[in-house]
Amino acid sequence: MMNAVLSPVSTTPLPYQLGERLLSIEQLCVGYDQPVLGDVTAHIDNITRDGVEQGQVVCLLGPSGIGKTQLFRCIAGLQKPSAGGVYLNGKKTPVTPGEVGVVAQDYPLLAHRTILGNLLVAASRKITNQAEAKARAIELLNNFGLADKAFCYPAALSGGQRQRVAIAQQTLCSDHFLLMDEPFSGLDPIAKATVCDMILQISTQDELNTIIVVSHDIDASISIADTIWLLGRDYDKAGNPVSGARIKYRYDLIERGLAWRRNMENTAEFQALSREIRYRFKEL
Repeated sequence: MMNAVLSPVSTTPLPYQLGERLLSIEQLCVGYDQPVLGDVTAHIDNITRDGVEQGQVVCLLGPSGIGKTQLFRCIAGLQKPSAGGVYLNGKKTPVTPGEVGVVAQDYPLLAHRTILGNLLVAASRKITNQAEAKARAIELLNNFGLADKAFCYPAALSGGQRQRVAIAQQTLCSDHFLLMDEPFSGLDPIAKATVCDMILQISTQDELNTIIVVSHDIDASISIADTIWLLGRDYDKAGNPVSGARIKYRYDLIERGLAWRRNMENTAEFQALSREIRYRFKEL
């Protein structure tokens, strides 16, 4: 597997520019008997760096039950919000299913098809030329270190390998957007580091590649993200929630000098941000 383009440890922000708007969440609300999400507003802009294909990695954090799943489904176009919407690439129409690749926790693959066969099914949704689709699928298998698994079936793969196949699959059938649900769940430190490297690798394959990771893992999120969104509720003086959850805090890791760096976990800046986010969790 190729390594992502990262720089040595430093807390000085690397030079970058912000380009066109890639994703907008505008006053999004989801409610049932009571509000779950209220006035969620955020955006992701294209990041460019000289000499580097630099995509975007945004991590969405928040306590259990805060509404991350509902926001996940709205961003994927799988759930219609009560109000507001999610819009891609400056369009005025809400996102629809299939525009955003979704990598779920269980990595569903077609058990009766080989790994290459699974990728070709995904590719057929976007690439009509069969030779081109096969070439692209083989390229991704090589990039993800799975070339020797092309003619294996999903049951023969480890959980980590199936995860890589699922990511390759969604990369083939969506347009630069990848939404990942708890990709670090249940992983040991070595496996977690491998997944972090893979996410960074995908982000640097194209400057428009935009990855949104929904997670509970604060430190893993800091290590891969350029931006962190912290989802939480507002409360009245009596401690009662007054509305649905919204993005209460946005952390710009580029300006903090923590984006695109190697081995930042033991630096004072990394540890300070980790403590700050953990503290914020108590008031969400």
